[in-house]
Amino acid sequence: MDPIFVGMLGFAGMLVLIALHVPIGIAMAIAGVIGFAILTGNPSAAIAMFGTETAGAISSPELVIIPMFLLMGAFAGTSGLAGDLYRLSNALIGHRKGGLAVATVLGCGGFGAACGSSIATTATMARIALPEMESRKYAQSLGTGSIAAGGTLGSLIPPSSIMLIYAFLTEQFVVDLFIAGILPGLLTIGIYILAIYLVVRRNPALAPAGSRAGWGETARVAVSTWGIILVIAIMTVGLYGGIFTVTEAAAAGVLVTMLFAFARGKLDLASLRRTVAETAYSVGMLYTILIGAHIFSNFITLTHLPSALVNGIISLDLAPLAVILMLAVMYIALGAIFDSIAAMVITLPFVFPLVTVGLGYDPIWWGIVMIVVIEIGMITPPIGINVFVMHGVRRDIPLRTIFRGIMPFLGADIVRLLLIILFPAIAIWLPQTM
Repeated sequence: MDPIFVGMLGFAGMLVLIALHVPIGIAMAIAGVIGFAILTGNPSAAIAMFGTETAGAISSPELVIIPMFLLMGAFAGTSGLAGDLYRLSNALIGHRKGGLAVATVLGCGGFGAACGSSIATTATMARIALPEMESRKYAQSLGTGSIAAGGTLGSLIPPSSIMLIYAFLTEQFVVDLFIAGILPGLLTIGIYILAIYLVVRRNPALAPAGSRAGWGETARVAVSTWGIILVIAIMTVGLYGGIFTVTEAAAAGVLVTMLFAFARGKLDLASLRRTVAETAYSVGMLYTILIGAHIFSNFITLTHLPSALVNGIISLDLAPLAVILMLAVMYIALGAIFDSIAAMVITLPFVFPLVTVGLGYDPIWWGIVMIVVIEIGMITPPIGINVFVMHGVRRDIPLRTIFRGIMPFLGADIVRLLLIILFPAIAIWLPQTM
């Protein structure tokens, strides 16, 4: 059989399995093993990939960082560190119109830097920030919209789990990706704050001004935030100062956040077991996806589909920018349907060679663009994973209310994406400089 035809059948079969609610990692592995066996005529070698790829993932020094970052985020949430930065932002600017929404975005950025997960950031900030905004008579649309959109910062502001996975799958240096995410992350925070300002200026009733915190209260709150600032400082200075490797930085983050949870009396034996069990579940899910992605990638490499795709698109003689914009639209749609990691690992075997080899773009820049567009998809109707996480925390708020609140941030995201595509230096200037 023609390898390209087998590759197309394998991809279609994987999508059918996903539609039948087979877990994505398992669906990719099944399609990859069957396709590999057909192309090589060696079923034993195909089945052996289950063992070799599993052993490779478990023993990978790069992937050991993922459970550490997830555990660090869990301890940060348990200890209450997640809310400290939000409370400081609230004390400083909460008295202004829209100030609590701005504080929420800043809090999402701070917690995202500590946990590296969009979904975890959204779920945590929904419990911390939304009651505060409701008590100040904020519209639920603005409150939920700022949380769901701000939650996407968890994947963009380093350290980020999705950056680690992209670096592993594409063999890039993860610290370069972390550094590349700094300016786009700051740009996102700035453009979200501008969106809040414009929305509140147009309709002040959405976000009434609150009472101003006194200097004494502000100072007390500022002092109480030293814990989360210490965690971020230890990891940032240690990592970018060359004191730690990425693995050591993750281990230091886990240790410090766990000590804070113990010191604050939030981590007894029962909560420790629960935190570790929840982290183990997440790690198992991620490893299953990565193992399945590697098996599927081995199969796709045999089919020569990626090179055929590269040659086919190049033969269309489209401008490289037009191709990038087409891919951006595709990823926004995928992000609305799939989890961000799943959307990335399913498409990387095809898209990465096209962008880096066929079009000649920088792989670090493309990693940032890919993360940005997938995260936009996570708040895009009709699905939007972050929106459903927000709704899961607050079942009493209708989905249409959350989606209505998302719209200003969605517009800001499109502007941000275009800026990063048109001005690649936003993503690659810092890595090249440092």
